[in-house]
Amino acid sequence: MNARVARSRAVAGLALFSLGACSLAPTYRQPVLPVPPSFPTGPAYAPQSDAGVPSYSYVQVFADPRLLAIIDQALANNQDIKAAAANIAAARARYRIQRAELLPEINATAGVTHIDPSRSGSGGTSAQTKNSYTAQASIPGYEVDLFGRIRSLGNAAQDRYFASEAAARATRLALVADVADAWLDYAADSSLLQLAQDTVVAARKSVDLTAKRLNGGIAPRSDLRQAELTLHSAEADVAEQTTALAQDRNALELLVGTPVDTARLATSISDAGAHFAEVPAGLDSSILLRRPDVMQAEYELRATTAEIGAARAALFPQISLTGLLGFTSTALGALFTGDSFAWQAGANASYSIFTGGAGRANIALSKAQRDAALASYRKAIQSAFSDVADALARRGTIQTQLAAVGAQRDAAADNYHLADLRYHGGITSYLESLTAQQALYSAQRTLVTTQLVRANNLVGLYRAIGGDAPGEKDAPRDAGTRTPPVN
Repeated sequence: MNARVARSRAVAGLALFSLGACSLAPTYRQPVLPVPPSFPTGPAYAPQSDAGVPSYSYVQVFADPRLLAIIDQALANNQDIKAAAANIAAARARYRIQRAELLPEINATAGVTHIDPSRSGSGGTSAQTKNSYTAQASIPGYEVDLFGRIRSLGNAAQDRYFASEAAARATRLALVADVADAWLDYAADSSLLQLAQDTVVAARKSVDLTAKRLNGGIAPRSDLRQAELTLHSAEADVAEQTTALAQDRNALELLVGTPVDTARLATSISDAGAHFAEVPAGLDSSILLRRPDVMQAEYELRATTAEIGAARAALFPQISLTGLLGFTSTALGALFTGDSFAWQAGANASYSIFTGGAGRANIALSKAQRDAALASYRKAIQSAFSDVADALARRGTIQTQLAAVGAQRDAAADNYHLADLRYHGGITSYLESLTAQQALYSAQRTLVTTQLVRANNLVGLYRAIGGDAPGEKDAPRDAGTRTPPVN
């Protein structure tokens, strides 16, 4: 009994010692942001709010029920989203596999052996048959994590699991923004198609009128040919925009992963952008830390930092335990009695005396990988800063440009109206009316393009800021307290 208690205490002490193993991994510290503390200011930028960017979801930014329904379809059916979910599951499984190495593996076996002397070839007939029963539980080999090698690898696997979650968020963000852009492209091409069709109708009336004037001897043949030039140019634009509209729908349905209901498509760019909300931008560039690609880069940095600890621990001896606990008896009823009990325990320590410098080279490799991850993290922040700055620069001037283009369209429309009146009054030639009509058509197309740029800028700013803000539990600073869900 005393021996059994002593063994239990020894095992418990060893377990506690193992749990209190030291770590040789460097202490992780949040890198200093390699960008200015605030975004640029100047003539190209609108005044910024002093408040930080709140948590904005795509439901708030793209507040059009038709677009929201299409985005929900995409999130449910897009193959990239499904692949990202599978990557998260794989990363969670790798973490669970790595974490399992902290616990000993226990194997259990049981058996029965039947011995019949009459069939053994000895020729004896008086010996009785014998049965031997065994039951064993064994620990084939358990590494005591004295220097934190296994724990460091587990931390690295945990951080890569979190990185896979951030990558999934990045995929989701890109999908939402891409769907919004594709929806807007369809709306803009719908406007351009309608504009070309209206121009065809107007140009055909001009051709008919000019032909009558030619037949009446009022207009020269050159006026008819000029009118026909405008008609045929508009007809070519109708064909081109019809193709573009079909391709826009194909691109949108590829993103969504299923056919899109026509009723959910905007009929014009003015209609599409009417419900989009402005995304306020704060002055603090620390908002970039919530972008999923930045979070993914930081988790990779954390993982490579933990792997330095595993590489350092590999330089120290590795201690493993083995154990065997079993029962053997010739009678099944007496198998678990005290007389049939036997146990065996052992410990081994291994240390490589000469490896040609491989151990220290492995540490150098881990440090180099950590430095590369740090550079990638800093570059991700710098790229994010540039994306937001570019979007803010466009946002600060687009309204002024849109107002100017709208005024240009209005002036072109009035000029065409006056030129057409002068032509029909016989004051000027058809060339002046034709030139004014072409200027109006060009101004109308420019207005559609500018409206698309404004709407795309709202999508781009949503994408650049990082879309839906993660919850506090997803922040990299809390990675030490988070654990992946275990099924």
